[in-house]
Amino acid sequence: MTDGEPFDPAFALHRGGKMAVQATVPVRNRDDLSLAYTPGVAKVCSAIAEQPELVHDYTWKSQVVAVVTDGSAVLGLGDIGPEASLPVMEGKAILFKQFGGVDAVPIALECRDVDEIVETVVRFAPSFGGVNLEDISAPRCFEIERKLQERVDIPIFHDDQHGTAVVTLAALRNAAKLTDRALGQLRAVISGAGAAGVAIARILTEAGIGDVAVCDRKGVVSPDREDLTDVKRELAGFTNKAGLTGSLEAALDGADVFIGVSGGTVPEGAVAKMAPGAFIFAMANPNPEIHPDVAHQYASVVATGRSDFPNQINNVLAFPGIFAGALQVRASRITEGMKLAAAEALAAVVADELSADKVIPSPFDERVAPAVTAAVAAAARAEGVARR
Repeated sequence: MTDGEPFDPAFALHRGGKMAVQATVPVRNRDDLSLAYTPGVAKVCSAIAEQPELVHDYTWKSQVVAVVTDGSAVLGLGDIGPEASLPVMEGKAILFKQFGGVDAVPIALECRDVDEIVETVVRFAPSFGGVNLEDISAPRCFEIERKLQERVDIPIFHDDQHGTAVVTLAALRNAAKLTDRALGQLRAVISGAGAAGVAIARILTEAGIGDVAVCDRKGVVSPDREDLTDVKRELAGFTNKAGLTGSLEAALDGADVFIGVSGGTVPEGAVAKMAPGAFIFAMANPNPEIHPDVAHQYASVVATGRSDFPNQINNVLAFPGIFAGALQVRASRITEGMKLAAAEALAAVVADELSADKVIPSPFDERVAPAVTAAVAAAARAEGVARR
C-alpha cells in the first residue's frame, strides 16, 4: 500500500508480520543465562547425543511443525512465488497455535524441483516434529509427500489434500445422518482432480461411499482415457464403479452428492438433474461452483468454502487437531486410519445439533481441537505408529 491510498486494515494487520518467537524461560540474570545457554545447555546436548530420543523431552521438537511451501499454488492466487506466499504461511502458523496449541514455523523455499524440495526438507527435518506441506501445485505435491514420508520418521501432511478431505468427509457423514442415509447409499461427483479432489476421492472410498466419480477439465476420469497422468490413472482404478464417461454435467445426472474443488461454474440445468435431496458442497473460493442461492433450490444440504455462508468446509477444523494428536504420541506418520478417526471425531462434535445449516462445527467451536486430537492420538496407537 502506497502513501495516499485509502486505509486498508489488511495491510495494517500484516505490517511487521503476524508472528514472533517468544521465550518460555526467563533470562534475567547470570544464573538464568548459565542455565539457558552455556554452560548448562552443554549437559542437555550431551545427554541427547547419548540418548537421541531425549530430544523430544528437552527441546521443542515434539511441539513444532514446519509449514513448507514453494509458493506455486497459493490460496487461489496461483503461482506467486515464495516471498509472496509468506503472509499465507504465517497465517497458517498462527492458526496452528490458535486452534491446536501447536507451534509452527513458516518456510518458503526458492526451488521447484521435486527432489530438491525433498532433500531440503530432509536436511532440516531433525528440528521439527512434523511437516505441513502447503500450497504446492499438483501433481508434484503427491510425489513430494510420498518421497518425504519414505525418508523421514515424522508426520508429513499435505493439508491441501488431506485437511480438505477430512473436513469434507465429516460434513458428508452428518449430512447423510441428517437425512437418514448411509454413505454406502450415496453416489458422489467431484469436480477437480487436483490435490484436494484426489484426496477426497480416496478418503470417501476408504469410508465406504457407494460410488464416486472424479472429473477434470476433460470430463470423468476413467480408464479408457489416454491422456491420464500417473496420479489420475491410479485414481481411475479405484473410483467410478458405474463406469461413467463424458462430461461433469452428464455425471451429475442422478448424483446424490456434488463436491467442488475446482472453480468454474456448473450450469443450473445440470444441478437440477441431481437426485432429490442432494448434497452440494461447492467449495471454490471466492466464487463457489454452484452459488448457494441456486444450490438451495435443489439440495437438502449446501456447504461452501466461504465463511459468510453456513457449513463452511474449512481446513482449520482438521489440521491443528491432527498434528496435535500426532505430536502428542510422537507418531512417525499420519495414516489413513488417523484421518478417518479425525473425520469421525469432527462429525461427532455436532452430531446432536444437526440441521441443514449445521452439518459441520464452526472453526471457533472450542470442542473441535480436543476431540480431533484425542481421536488421532488413539488411532495412532491403534495403528502402531505412536512412539509413546
